[in-house]
Amino acid sequence: MTLPPPSRPPNFDPRQVPVLGTDAHWPAVAFEQLVPDALRARFQNPPDWQPEVLSEKSFTERSPAHAAVLVPLVLRGPCRDQPTVLLTERATHLNNHSGQIAFPGGKADPGDADATATALREAHEEVGLDHRLVQVIGQLPVYTTGSAFIVTPVVALVAPEHRLRPDPNEVADVFEVPLAFLMDPANHRRHVVDWGGHQREWFSMPYQDGVQERFIWGATAGMLRNLYRLLSA
Repeated sequence: MTLPPPSRPPNFDPRQVPVLGTDAHWPAVAFEQLVPDALRARFQNPPDWQPEVLSEKSFTERSPAHAAVLVPLVLRGPCRDQPTVLLTERATHLNNHSGQIAFPGGKADPGDADATATALREAHEEVGLDHRLVQVIGQLPVYTTGSAFIVTPVVALVAPEHRLRPDPNEVADVFEVPLAFLMDPANHRRHVVDWGGHQREWFSMPYQDGVQERFIWGATAGMLRNLYRLLSA
């Protein structure tokens, strides 16, 4: 698929971009690697591994900005051993990544001590997540978006007792996807598009949430792909 070279992010439906394939021949992360103790251990003592996606081709001329997102793993299941990933659908009127599926997060403020502080503050502001119910277990490699955000993904375990209060000015919806689904490369689809004289590639991980498809793609899918690489190493 080829798009004309606009001066801002391409306005197109990523669902319409052809799928090149999946990695169904790769193994899913085993169930025992997705339980809380195993997740903590993996971040405390990571193996030798390589992230797969670290940056996107830029489509803006503005100055880079530091940001952080929270990758919230909600401890669902009778024994809290069936984690889900909490995601948001961004409000459609936002200037950046409007309407897309995202982790809670945003730009760093001068008063933030570090990326963890940014991620926790933004998660509280966006969806009302109480930091007292959040246990940060580590970080994924920094990811630079095409919109010039330098993003640190902060991974955390979240107690299921949380009560969310989404800010309608920033968030259109909040939902959860089983971590096991996202850590199965059979659900990772590859896409490519020619735009602005460059070939741009990304992953998508569409999830059928009842009657609604949650189309996870772009930076969010790229960070999840890196999480898969870490947990499967």
